[in-house]
Amino acid sequence: MPLHHEVHGHGRPGAPSLLLSSGLGGSANFWKPQIPALVAAGWCVVAYDQRGTGRSPEALKADYAIADMARDVVEVLNATDTAQCVVIGHALGGLVGLQLALDAPDRVAGLVLVNAWSKPNPHSARCFDARLALLGAVGPRAYVEAQPIFLYPAAWCAEHADDVQAEVDHAFAHFPGEANMRARIGALRAFDVDAELGRIAVPTLVAAAMDDVLVPWTMSQRLAEGLPHAILDRVPHGGHAHSVTEADTFNATLLAFLAKTGAH
Repeated sequence: MPLHHEVHGHGRPGAPSLLLSSGLGGSANFWKPQIPALVAAGWCVVAYDQRGTGRSPEALKADYAIADMARDVVEVLNATDTAQCVVIGHALGGLVGLQLALDAPDRVAGLVLVNAWSKPNPHSARCFDARLALLGAVGPRAYVEAQPIFLYPAAWCAEHADDVQAEVDHAFAHFPGEANMRARIGALRAFDVDAELGRIAVPTLVAAAMDDVLVPWTMSQRLAEGLPHAILDRVPHGGHAHSVTEADTFNATLLAFLAKTGAH
């Protein structure tokens, strides 16, 4: 089944498009704080709902892997006549970008990896164990109610309580099903390209929030150290989804990086 995708802006001749790949939620809507700024800067932006989520409903096989998600991106690139792109990926979406750069390097002009990682770590594993236990024992409602704890700083959640609750209600109404969620979490937990980072030679921005409670910022530091042409941007505050909670700061860093890649 074709994946839901959308194209924003027209870009400039000869410049790669930007492919936005979200995290575990899988929705193109995650990038609403970025899309207008990117289009205003003259980029062509491709966003999509990942297979088995949102507007791309499908039952996933139990052994669904990040490599499958990378092949899904190739489908989106082909469907949008996108020869080459800069992949901007949040968490799981960053893993997809890394895998795509390894499997189809000719399609990747650059990477932006937001609170991502190259191999499993015990802290994130503990968080996912707790989330899966909650899903299995209590159900989807409890699972999505807990989600903001892992995404956002506590003070931001309190200040934006109505927006957070609306997001939780939307996530519950569009929950992809326990089997799909377990398959997606299984895929990200199995991901390990740590020994292959040296093969990824494209310009890369590694963006990390140091108060991320789900993924230690040191995993981003490891990425930046292992990738041949990476720079690490650390912000002290913003949580796992700091592209949302600190959007203006994140967007400024993102646009500056894209301008320096020489592709635009």
